Amino acid sequence: MSVTIKDIAKAAGVSHTTVSRALKGNPVISAQTTERIQELAQQMGYIPSAVAQSLLSRQTWTIGMVVTTIADPFVVQVVEGVEKVAQAANYSVFLATSHNNSDQEMAVVETLHRRRVDAIIVTSSRVGSLYSSQLDQIQVPIVLINNQEEGEYLRSVAADDRQGAQLAVEYLISLGHRRIGYLGVTDRPKSNRRRLAGYQTALTDTGIALDPSLMVHPPAKTDFERGQAELEKFLAAQTTAIFCYNDAVAVGLLVACRQRGIAVPGQLSVVGFDDIEMAQYVTPALTTIAQPLLTLGQQAMEMTLRLLDGQDVQNQSLACELVARETTGKPSSN
Repeated sequence: MSVTIKDIAKAAGVSHTTVSRALKGNPVISAQTTERIQELAQQMGYIPSAVAQSLLSRQTWTIGMVVTTIADPFVVQVVEGVEKVAQAANYSVFLATSHNNSDQEMAVVETLHRRRVDAIIVTSSRVGSLYSSQLDQIQVPIVLINNQEEGEYLRSVAADDRQGAQLAVEYLISLGHRRIGYLGVTDRPKSNRRRLAGYQTALTDTGIALDPSLMVHPPAKTDFERGQAELEKFLAAQTTAIFCYNDAVAVGLLVACRQRGIAVPGQLSVVGFDDIEMAQYVTPALTTIAQPLLTLGQQAMEMTLRLLDGQDVQNQSLACELVARETTGKPSSN
């Protein structure tokens, strides 16, 4: 059985109130008695009750974090960034999953609140404006990472989707591509819309007419399956390069190309988005747009700490970078 304050009091021959005060370093207790009791507590293996401490301080030193799924490679570095800042500030992080479902996400947020976490961080959030009234009623800070709902939610950190997409397509244009496809998704509407807008801006700024047949959003179950689904449609439209919504979609496309015998980048150039760890290990290594995943997590946790400290915060947008690898080259017709 665990050692209690009463056990220490009995061993020390003092009251449990004296032990409690000595363990907290209360100056009411003499330095000699405090030292003796603290040494005895250590020898007996006493572990303070986090529940009892939280009831006294009204603070649990825990952060609830909602992710889409722990299988999402995007999540790994974001969580690492959150934990790095949290641990330095003596906070623990509890993970929960939403599975890309807004109702489940809100239910998880409410559950974490009932568990008395001090703040909540939500990745790829769909609750921002959709459940704004409910969020306002939750009396702990909530920070969203890459909010997926339209409307602004003050307390959000996001990668600049439009800037990153524009960077990707401008790079393909610089290589000589003119028939450039966009392979998007249907279940993350806000970021998809912004990446599509960046794709379109890069084309129109260069004087390339937009072709609706080159903008495809397959209704598949997973991003990997989306990448595999529409290769034939792009080939029929004489596409020489494809910008994919994310790296998982791009990897699915690379698999489809290998199965179909399409050389990458000899016959088709491919660009992803995110720069997940897998991107550098697939063959050929994937050219992609790097979201600052670690920084997203760090900034979200730093914003959370400022909110817990009673400070005002503003939304943050982080720039993306191009990482050129082996899946891009000049079109074969050049």
